Amino acid sequence: MDVFVARQPIFNRHRRVFAYELLFRDGTCNSFPGVDGDEATSSLLSSSFFTVGIEQIASGHKVFINFTEDMLIREVPAMFPPRSIVVEILEDVKPREDVIASCQYLTDNGYTLALDDFVYSRNHIPLLELAKIVKIDFTQNSNDQIVELVEISKKYHCKLLAEKIETYAEYNLASSMGFVYFQGYFFAKPEVLKNKEISSSQMIYMQLIMEVNRAEFEINKLESLIKQDVAISYKLIKYLNSAYYSRLQPLSSIRQAIAFLGERGTKMFVSLIATSKLSENKPDELIRVSCIRARFLELLGKELQQDQGAFFLLGLFSLLDAMLDASMESLMKQLPISAEITQALVYKTGPLFPYLQLIQFYEVGRWAELDAAMDHLHLKGTKIVNFYLDAVRWSGYFMG
Repeated sequence: MDVFVARQPIFNRHRRVFAYELLFRDGTCNSFPGVDGDEATSSLLSSSFFTVGIEQIASGHKVFINFTEDMLIREVPAMFPPRSIVVEILEDVKPREDVIASCQYLTDNGYTLALDDFVYSRNHIPLLELAKIVKIDFTQNSNDQIVELVEISKKYHCKLLAEKIETYAEYNLASSMGFVYFQGYFFAKPEVLKNKEISSSQMIYMQLIMEVNRAEFEINKLESLIKQDVAISYKLIKYLNSAYYSRLQPLSSIRQAIAFLGERGTKMFVSLIATSKLSENKPDELIRVSCIRARFLELLGKELQQDQGAFFLLGLFSLLDAMLDASMESLMKQLPISAEITQALVYKTGPLFPYLQLIQFYEVGRWAELDAAMDHLHLKGTKIVNFYLDAVRWSGYFMG
């Protein structure tokens, strides 16, 4: 049985990651024969996150995990250390006495409770008194309803988390209303698309990306170019000496690093470093998602015996417009990128676009669409779960 798990970032007011919500495939389609949905979910959680490790999938942050009414009563959350998880109580959980007793037990033992998709009723007061965080969906409530829910939550000293925040305008609105946590992919969309000037420092890195991706590029010139930038040189050596590669003898020179990675690998890595420099004034999660997409697609390309470099750049550049607050079309005109990559990123068509959609569906937990995409691409049996987990781990070493 394949266990699909993804994560969605939750930010604080400073647009830094506070936690991740874990998204996993639920329902009876993942159940073992003779096992109900709740028990299957419990098995899925324990096998996935005790085997993979919550710390790895969450990169050291706390994780929000949804728990059903039955799972709360059976105190399934207690399988996980309280320092690692936030117990998210689903909106359809009825605040019966046994549920309240279980929630009280969890809070007494150091667990943080969050109410998901909160809608107020007097019956929910016992849960409000125990919860530390209240999640309010911005797509399911009007502004007046949100203001009312905010005032109610504040009476119980709950911190407010805004869900489904997809634009910076929504982020700013939620912040002005008193929300302290924000969930959604607002960070992955451009803030401004008109008359945006690319800074001189950003242009330097754009030119570096252009140079390393030219087909006729030479290794000696590549070495020279890397040595000119201390930050890239340091990052390259540090990364290759990290635990990800578990090298017995550390690398000490750029030439050794190039020899180890090869021309293609070095070009991809320099593109990665330069791209990360383009987004230094943006949330760290923006480059982290780009890294995960790039690595995921590189592994998929290798599995399919396709051009790994093209797949890698497709993922890496998929959020370039958000990094530079410029249109993807204008950016692609400045880079020596293949027509297939440009077609996928600008026009959302072409032979590579379905592969980009695959990781986009995966990272937001749109499992039905993921299944359809996998069928279309004949990827059934492909270990995309392993690719995703590897990409998350890999991005952790790179970002570290």
